[in-house]
Amino acid sequence: MSYVVTPPEVTAVPVAGSDDLFPVRRVYCVGRNYAAHAREMGFDPDREPPFFFCKPTDSVVPVADGDTYAFPYPSQTDNLHYEAELVAFIGKAGKDISVENALDHIYGYAVGLDMTRRDLQMKMREMGRPWEIGKAFDYSAPVGPVHPASKVGHIDSGAIWLTVNGADRQRSDIKNLIWSVAETVAYLSTLFALEPGDVIFTGTPEGVGAVVRGDKMVVGVDGLGELKVDVA
Repeated sequence: MSYVVTPPEVTAVPVAGSDDLFPVRRVYCVGRNYAAHAREMGFDPDREPPFFFCKPTDSVVPVADGDTYAFPYPSQTDNLHYEAELVAFIGKAGKDISVENALDHIYGYAVGLDMTRRDLQMKMREMGRPWEIGKAFDYSAPVGPVHPASKVGHIDSGAIWLTVNGADRQRSDIKNLIWSVAETVAYLSTLFALEPGDVIFTGTPEGVGAVVRGDKMVVGVDGLGELKVDVA
């Protein structure tokens, strides 16, 4: 038996400090998981159950340590936003996982960007339609190397930041997540059976805003290094 078309290549993120790769299966993203960001988007930050949206697997763009990714400005938007995020990588399958055991299912962490066509997202939200055209476009999820939890521990606090052309735009602390990483994994596992290769963008802090061609972004999380992305 043969495939009638060439199968797509496996999307894989480099593992920091090794030649190993982490294969990406699914990409889940948590919406409005920092209170200050919820407020800036016009929502009440009360601790309601988290909600999720997805990006295609091949929207993930692995960026090696020390490299700078030239992000192609997407079509059909005049309001391209950055969202700095801590990204968690699932290494152990599970369903209906308890909060107490959730971190056992995480292989490691990375710095990521949830790039967003904000004008299209807002238009779809106003019409009561899905957000895919605002969130799930090509190359919309640049990610730095995966740092195994066995080496860096589990990330429950520490600075997260983003600069544009050297100026601070986002700066917060992972401890300000409304739903912690463990709680997010546990809740998500009640909705989907999690498998090795799943990737979770855990939410962005306040300060989101637009970038234009020529802008230079640097995203960082304490202990995980920096992700450098230029808007091409």
